[in-house]
Amino acid sequence: MPLLGTLLRNRRPAEHTHAWNQPNLTGPETLTVTSQDFTDAGTLPARHSGTRVGGENLSPHLSWSAPSAGTAELLLVVEDIDVPLGSNPAVHCLAVIDEAHLPKAHELVPGALAKNTTAPGVTLLRSLISRGYHGPEPLKGHGPHRYVFEIFALGQSLLNRPDGDALLKCRPRRLIASLDVPVLARGRITGVSER
Repeated sequence: MPLLGTLLRNRRPAEHTHAWNQPNLTGPETLTVTSQDFTDAGTLPARHSGTRVGGENLSPHLSWSAPSAGTAELLLVVEDIDVPLGSNPAVHCLAVIDEAHLPKAHELVPGALAKNTTAPGVTLLRSLISRGYHGPEPLKGHGPHRYVFEIFALGQSLLNRPDGDALLKCRPRRLIASLDVPVLARGRITGVSER
């Protein structure tokens, strides 16, 4: 077992730092999020991991129940809530979804969050590394890491705001903390990866 992972084994961000627990992102938990690639709390298949650990960096299939009436856009946040470095979870993907332009309603096919081949209806925002999906590459020996795929149904558009361009450039934690639009519904699914 690698030394660094062992030394940091019990270090993880505090629960209150997760996007799900931010006061401005609270809302009814009425969205059901599922995947054809993994079950909630199940193992993420290796192909969805990052290339540095032998994966394909392929975003998994995601689907969700119909959002509330009045939903303008969906916000997708993918976080590693067990990353031992830093005080906040690592944001592996941040995207705005306009369901009216998706090829299939309430669904993202595998690879839909790729930086260079993003699916119609998806606008990628900055994540921890750059834009697009970044698959799991947990620290070897640190133990299981939970990757939470969170979908928030927003009552107002983020992209059509006067500061929409600034949002595209904003760092992920700052954007999450500064969101001031109503959350009409939300849901999540968690995949686990370990090295």
